[in-house]
Amino acid sequence: MERWRCTICQYEYDPTAGDPENGINPGTPFEELPDDWVCPICGAGKDLFEPV
Repeated sequence: MERWRCTICQYEYDPTAGDPENGINPGTPFEELPDDWVCPICGAGKDLFEPV
């Protein structure tokens, strides 16, 4: 599973860690995040992320 970086604030989504504070379990690939998931740091949408 690859990591994805926010092009606005450089936050990296790590699928092995997930985003538990926002209801995303560890092991959740970026492609399976809900469409309304946003960067937990700056609020950017998934369309503003790029693979690392």
